[in-house]
Amino acid sequence: MKYTQLYSELGKLLYAIADIDRKVSLQEKEKLMEIINSHLLPVVDKKDEFGASVAYYPEIEFSYLESEIADAEEAFESFLNYVENHHTAIKPDVRTRCIAVAREMADAIYGINKKEQDLLDRLVEFFEDLEKKENKI
Repeated sequence: MKYTQLYSELGKLLYAIADIDRKVSLQEKEKLMEIINSHLLPVVDKKDEFGASVAYYPEIEFSYLESEIADAEEAFESFLNYVENHHTAIKPDVRTRCIAVAREMADAIYGINKKEQDLLDRLVEFFEDLEKKENKI
Protein backbone atom coordinates (compact mmCIF):
# COMPACT_ATOMS: atom_id res chain seq x y z
CA MET A 1 0.00 0.00 0.00
CA LYS A 2 1.25 3.45 -0.85
CA TYR A 3 0.91 5.79 2.10
CA THR A 4 0.77 8.76 -0.24
CA GLN A 5 -2.54 7.43 -1.55
CA LEU A 6 -3.91 6.74 1.93
CA TYR A 7 -3.28 10.31 3.01
CA SER A 8 -4.66 11.71 -0.23
CA GLU A 9 -7.80 9.70 0.45
CA LEU A 10 -7.90 11.12 3.96
CA GLY A 11 -7.96 14.53 2.32
CA LYS A 12 -11.03 13.39 0.39
CA LEU A 13 -12.72 12.31 3.62
CA LEU A 14 -12.00 15.66 5.27
CA TYR A 15 -13.16 17.53 2.18
CA ALA A 16 -16.39 15.52 2.13
CA ILE A 17 -17.10 16.44 5.75
CA ALA A 18 -16.29 20.12 5.16
CA ASP A 19 -18.23 20.40 1.90
CA ILE A 20 -21.28 18.26 2.66
CA ASP A 21 -23.20 21.50 3.23
CA ARG A 22 -21.88 22.79 -0.13
CA LYS A 23 -19.59 25.42 1.40
CA VAL A 24 -16.04 25.08 2.70
CA SER A 25 -15.41 27.79 5.28
CA LEU A 26 -12.21 29.47 6.35
CA GLN A 27 -12.61 27.79 9.77
CA GLU A 28 -12.69 24.38 8.09
CA LYS A 29 -9.51 25.17 6.14
CA GLU A 30 -7.87 26.27 9.37
CA LYS A 31 -9.09 23.09 11.07
CA LEU A 32 -7.50 21.05 8.28
CA MET A 33 -4.11 22.60 9.02
CA GLU A 34 -4.63 22.09 12.75
CA ILE A 35 -5.41 18.41 12.13
CA ILE A 36 -2.28 18.01 10.01
CA ASN A 37 -0.08 19.77 12.55
CA SER A 38 -1.46 18.12 15.68
CA HIS A 39 -2.57 14.67 14.53
CA LEU A 40 -0.60 13.72 11.45
CA LEU A 41 2.84 15.32 11.52
CA PRO A 42 3.71 13.88 14.97
CA VAL A 43 2.93 10.29 13.90
CA VAL A 44 3.44 10.10 10.14
CA ASP A 45 7.06 9.43 9.28
CA LYS A 46 6.59 8.48 5.64
CA LYS A 47 8.09 10.73 2.96
CA ASP A 48 7.38 10.93 -0.75
CA GLU A 49 10.01 10.73 -3.47
CA PHE A 50 10.75 14.44 -2.99
CA GLY A 51 11.35 14.10 0.76
CA ALA A 52 8.09 15.81 1.75
CA SER A 53 6.04 14.34 4.58
CA VAL A 54 2.94 12.55 3.34
CA ALA A 55 1.17 14.14 6.33
CA TYR A 56 0.63 17.13 4.02
CA TYR A 57 -1.13 15.07 1.34
CA PRO A 58 -4.59 15.62 2.84
CA GLU A 59 -4.12 19.36 2.39
CA ILE A 60 -3.06 18.94 -1.23
CA GLU A 61 -6.03 16.71 -2.04
CA PHE A 62 -8.48 18.91 -0.10
CA SER A 63 -7.31 22.02 -1.96
CA TYR A 64 -7.53 20.27 -5.30
CA LEU A 65 -11.08 19.06 -4.65
CA GLU A 66 -12.12 22.50 -3.48
CA SER A 67 -10.69 24.14 -6.60
CA GLU A 68 -12.53 21.64 -8.78
CA ILE A 69 -15.78 22.11 -6.83
CA ALA A 70 -15.84 18.35 -6.34
CA ASP A 71 -18.88 16.47 -5.07
CA ALA A 72 -18.64 15.73 -1.34
CA GLU A 73 -20.46 12.41 -1.63
CA GLU A 74 -18.10 11.20 -4.37
CA ALA A 75 -15.09 12.18 -2.27
CA PHE A 76 -16.53 10.29 0.71
CA GLU A 77 -17.21 7.19 -1.39
CA SER A 78 -13.68 7.34 -2.81
CA PHE A 79 -12.26 7.21 0.73
CA LEU A 80 -14.49 4.26 1.67
CA ASN A 81 -13.61 2.36 -1.51
CA TYR A 82 -9.90 2.89 -0.96
CA VAL A 83 -10.07 1.66 2.63
CA GLU A 84 -12.14 -1.36 1.64
CA ASN A 85 -9.66 -2.30 -1.08
CA HIS A 86 -6.65 -1.90 1.24
CA HIS A 87 -8.18 -2.72 4.63
CA THR A 88 -5.65 -5.37 5.57
CA ALA A 89 -2.85 -2.79 5.41
CA ILE A 90 -4.67 -0.13 7.43
CA LYS A 91 -4.05 -0.68 11.13
CA PRO A 92 -6.71 -0.09 13.80
CA ASP A 93 -4.92 2.99 15.14
CA VAL A 94 -5.03 4.58 11.68
CA ARG A 95 -8.74 3.80 11.39
CA THR A 96 -9.36 5.36 14.80
CA ARG A 97 -7.37 8.43 13.77
CA CYS A 98 -9.46 8.77 10.59
CA ILE A 99 -12.66 8.82 12.64
CA ALA A 100 -11.21 11.26 15.17
CA VAL A 101 -10.03 13.78 12.58
CA ALA A 102 -13.31 13.49 10.67
CA ARG A 103 -15.14 14.37 13.90
CA GLU A 104 -12.84 17.32 14.45
CA MET A 105 -13.49 18.60 10.95
CA ALA A 106 -17.24 18.24 11.43
CA ASP A 107 -17.04 20.17 14.69
CA ALA A 108 -15.01 23.03 13.16
CA ILE A 109 -17.98 25.43 12.99
CA TYR A 110 -20.76 25.68 15.56
CA GLY A 111 -20.80 21.96 16.30
CA ILE A 112 -21.73 19.04 14.08
CA ASN A 113 -24.73 19.52 11.77
CA LYS A 114 -27.10 16.78 10.59
CA LYS A 115 -25.41 16.18 7.23
CA GLU A 116 -21.99 15.95 8.88
CA GLN A 117 -23.36 13.61 11.54
CA ASP A 118 -24.84 11.39 8.84
CA LEU A 119 -21.41 11.08 7.18
CA LEU A 120 -19.75 10.40 10.53
CA ASP A 121 -22.32 7.71 11.33
CA ARG A 122 -21.73 6.08 7.95
CA LEU A 123 -17.96 6.21 8.50
CA VAL A 124 -18.16 4.58 11.92
CA GLU A 125 -20.59 1.93 10.64
CA PHE A 126 -18.30 1.24 7.68
CA PHE A 127 -15.30 0.63 9.95
CA GLU A 128 -17.39 -1.53 12.31
CA ASP A 129 -18.66 -3.65 9.41
CA LEU A 130 -15.14 -3.96 8.03
CA GLU A 131 -13.86 -5.16 11.39
CA LYS A 132 -16.64 -7.75 11.63
CA LYS A 133 -15.82 -8.99 8.15
CA GLU A 134 -12.11 -9.22 8.99
CA ASN A 135 -12.81 -11.17 12.17
CA LYS A 136 -14.73 -13.77 10.15
CA ILE A 137 -11.76 -14.41 7.89
